[in-house]
Amino acid sequence: MSKEVVVIGLLALAGFLLGGVYSTYRTARGLAVLLGAAALLAIGGAVVWLVS
Repeated sequence: MSKEVVVIGLLALAGFLLGGVYSTYRTARGLAVLLGAAALLAIGGAVVWLVS
């Protein structure tokens, strides 16, 4: 599996999680914060994977 496929997958996961943040922010702020943290981890993982 190439490096770019993993990076694109992680960025897609981060986008999915950010969509979850957007849709749950008004009703469940705690869950939205957890989803946001997971999205940041996915973005950070994508950057680290791409750089290494």
